[in-house]
Amino acid sequence: MADVNPVGWFDLNVASLDRAKRFYETVFDVKLTDLPIEWGKQSFFPSNPKSPNISGALVEKADFAPSNNNTVIYFETEDCLAEEQRIEKAGGKVVQPKLHIGDFGYVSIFIDTEGNTVGLHSRK
Repeated sequence: MADVNPVGWFDLNVASLDRAKRFYETVFDVKLTDLPIEWGKQSFFPSNPKSPNISGALVEKADFAPSNNNTVIYFETEDCLAEEQRIEKAGGKVVQPKLHIGDFGYVSIFIDTEGNTVGLHSRK
């Protein structure tokens, strides 16, 4: 497993799936896909099974609450500044503007419309 990314999927808990979908579709300029309702109320991010990156879903469940004290999920971007500039217009809040992290590139941290702390990562 040394050469394999051990992370295969993520669920990001949201209070309002519709609101969260609008936010993430606006920030990342993508279309999320609703999963069958029998799996619960959730929509997943675009994915390519041949890509080394993972995908995940926004999940609305009554017994799971969004949190700003959660594990931080970082979305890979071309330049995190592009998405960062759309966050507040979409209803979120940037809490750490684009920051250089040495050889690892750049990160930005934001709070989404649901109260989750989420990150952006880019190489430039």
